[in-house]
Amino acid sequence: MPVRQLPETIVNRIAAGEVVERPASVVKELVENAIDAGASRIDIFSDGGGRRKIVIADDGSGMTAADLALAVDRHATSKLDDEDLLQIRTLGFRGEALPSIGAVARLSITTRHATEPHAWSLRVEGGDKTPIAPAALTQGTRVEVADLFFATPARLKFLKTDRTEAEAIREVVRRLAMARPDVAFTLAGEERAPVTWAAALPGAPGQLIRLGDILGADFRANAIEVRAEREGVVVEGFAAAPSLTKANALGQYLFVNGRPVRDKLILGAVRAAYSDYLPRDRHPVVALFVTLDAREVDANVHPAKTEVRFRNSGLVRALIVHALKDGLAREGRRTAANSASSVISTFRPASMPPANWDWRSSPSYPVGGSAAPSFAERAQATFDVGAPSADIRSTEVTPDLLDRPLGAARTQIHETYIVSQTRDGLIVIDQHAAHERIVYERLKASLEANGVQRQILLIPDIVEMDEATVERLVARAEELAKFGLVIESFGPGAVAVRETPSLLGKTDASGLLRDLAEHMAEWDEALPLERRLMHVAATMACHGSVRAGRVLKPEEMNALLREMEATPNSGQCNHGRPTYVELTLADIEKLFGRR
Repeated sequence: MPVRQLPETIVNRIAAGEVVERPASVVKELVENAIDAGASRIDIFSDGGGRRKIVIADDGSGMTAADLALAVDRHATSKLDDEDLLQIRTLGFRGEALPSIGAVARLSITTRHATEPHAWSLRVEGGDKTPIAPAALTQGTRVEVADLFFATPARLKFLKTDRTEAEAIREVVRRLAMARPDVAFTLAGEERAPVTWAAALPGAPGQLIRLGDILGADFRANAIEVRAEREGVVVEGFAAAPSLTKANALGQYLFVNGRPVRDKLILGAVRAAYSDYLPRDRHPVVALFVTLDAREVDANVHPAKTEVRFRNSGLVRALIVHALKDGLAREGRRTAANSASSVISTFRPASMPPANWDWRSSPSYPVGGSAAPSFAERAQATFDVGAPSADIRSTEVTPDLLDRPLGAARTQIHETYIVSQTRDGLIVIDQHAAHERIVYERLKASLEANGVQRQILLIPDIVEMDEATVERLVARAEELAKFGLVIESFGPGAVAVRETPSLLGKTDASGLLRDLAEHMAEWDEALPLERRLMHVAATMACHGSVRAGRVLKPEEMNALLREMEATPNSGQCNHGRPTYVELTLADIEKLFGRR
């Protein structure tokens, strides 16, 4: 078959296949055009998941008659002042969206520029353009797309259900609305109730309001402001406290120079920053905005402009990690337990007696009106659950301890939890989780300073395990030695432990090695050394901390509280669990109906 030049209509439909993947792609391109036109209000309507109708109306600058006639031709754009593709400062720049949409759908554009006496309209159906004609419109531009893919029916078979396509449109609009809090958005359609995001004030407060409106009140309540800047690159935004997590990474948003993008860069950077706070199966919620010189980022690497390429990706990644770590360290004591509402809902009884309930009318009220004989019965012995593990209520508490953030220890219950009293409430501390964080931070500090101090075992511990596990451990012996754990092979199915970290004291070498081997089995060779070392430190901290079931003396409990106050990130253990629960006096009064 000889080589031949394809007709213009076929060329346009091929191009449309790259730009117009689904109805959400159409919405994205048209809303970006509205934002580039300086709109302060954008209305989006879709019907049939966008395949029957899409309408985008804005109050932007509009187009003149000459511009409108040229706008639906391929590679015609007003976004590039010159031919420099490295100075892209708008969301759109290729001039492909309108002709591509017009090639596969029925496209109608009505627009009015401030210099024109009236509006103008133009229609494109399957690539055929009609002459422009006068129309009625007060301001801005209105674009209507009907019968999407009518000119390429085969594409319709690859679309999903109307509800799924409508949800994809909603996600596109949500991302654009997060990127531009200064623009008001209204999203409506047959598949959903109308939702409006009002324009917010400029700056971080307005940005948080918009993010809260889209991501939910939980995000707004748990949001931590983050910011870092270096060499002209600025990373700012909001990250949720470790108490708010998701089962996947879909709650992580990245915006580069106002453009929503999907980038694997953020996934690795966010995971690294939260590695000390979250369990491995949970993912944080973040919205980060990267601002840098347009020449330092290439937005022309994907047909739909959903990906970018940084000139110095290492710098951007380091800044993201630095910004997140700084923000999390600043709010290190902030956990799910600090939100008293969740704690109160756990305590609140399922049913309450009526407000006018008279307890004296209860069938359980003692005959004769005296309760004393009832409480003297032998049956009451059933309710004797024993004394607390450690009780220092008789000890006088100095006022300065009550003013400390974690208060003064008052008792230990179930050999696991410490109850402390503050000036305006009480705190319940998980002694194992709290000490685990303390040991972990000590190990990290020792590693950064002059190495972890070791203790030589008089008689080496011999730990037997299968050959594959032994090989895995011995292969990582050098990394383990950095934390003071010195091991060597002891035959084909055993490991000899010769030195252990001093911080851990007397430890179960067998259990520690088996846990380390399990974690190492999940490591990827590409995992950075720093991350692998932190995994080792976390496992060691778990084995070297005060275990649940150990009775603590009063001075030990107070010493643990003081160490928590001096330890960064003490609000969570290194598995992501909260280390304490706080209830203020006002919260307790709510539980008992005093408020």
